[in-house]
Amino acid sequence: MENTILSGVHQAIGNTPMVHLSRLTENLTGNIFAKLEYVNPGFSKKDRIALQIIEEAEEAGILKPNDTVVELTSGNTGTGLAIVCGVKGYKFVAVMSKGNSMERARMMQVLGAEVVLVDQAPGSPVGQVSGEDLAKVEEVAQQITKERNAFRADQFHHIGNLHAHEFHTGEEIWKQTNGKVDVFLDFAGSGGTFTGCAKTLKKYNPNIRCYLVEPYTAPFYSGKAATNLNHKIQGGGYSMDLPLLDKNFITDYIHVTDEEATQVARELARKEGIFAGFSSGANVAAALQLLKGKEKGANIVLTINDSGLKYLSTDLYE
Repeated sequence: MENTILSGVHQAIGNTPMVHLSRLTENLTGNIFAKLEYVNPGFSKKDRIALQIIEEAEEAGILKPNDTVVELTSGNTGTGLAIVCGVKGYKFVAVMSKGNSMERARMMQVLGAEVVLVDQAPGSPVGQVSGEDLAKVEEVAQQITKERNAFRADQFHHIGNLHAHEFHTGEEIWKQTNGKVDVFLDFAGSGGTFTGCAKTLKKYNPNIRCYLVEPYTAPFYSGKAATNLNHKIQGGGYSMDLPLLDKNFITDYIHVTDEEATQVARELARKEGIFAGFSSGANVAAALQLLKGKEKGANIVLTINDSGLKYLSTDLYE
């Protein structure tokens, strides 16, 4: 690919590098291998699902030239869709909660998207989006889709989300690690990364353990009582059913606090030079928990989900 001129920036999506987090783990037994998804054109792993969903819709004849695409987003999927729709000639409408960081809305607008911002539910703090907030965004997304006779990308239900990680991310992980993977983990957003990667990795080695990462105060998927649904880890942990999340692949759950996600994201920047967001901090914090506990000595693989540039208006990097 190095010697190829691409016909569009969408062809630069995927094939992201893997980095050994040797500085964060220097006093621990085991390894953390981090896949740098923020080097995608839209600075997140969600570029992958945007491309896969749009191309599967094109192949199925559902999406026609000049059509409009609509999607609910916390910002990353919307950015990916803005890029893919832009180069392919579709109009794109992103529907997002006002609780998400405003860098995301601005970036989508610059990329040509129409951004519709939805008020949060009463009592929801800015920067802490709950499932209730997301339900309000979903109502607006459905309404706009109907009014404009648009294609709904629907990341929480569209199988293209899972396929992006099953056919691409998971395969890349296996090749880059030469199959030396003991553990895969991911923070629960739509569930597509977790299920897609777990499915592929377990196809090659059924003994790989797969952990789902959740906010400490909103441990919905592990069936524990929630103490605060308004956590800071943007892009997931919404305490809602995820059709794409296959619990059969889950070995166990790991719970990470806002403070742990924040602290580790900052350490990741200082020690490894990796400038990432809240959910990436949560992933690495979970991996460190495992290396200090029941997965001592393991090779753990995770994704660095998006760039810290998307969080400069938050308290993540104060």
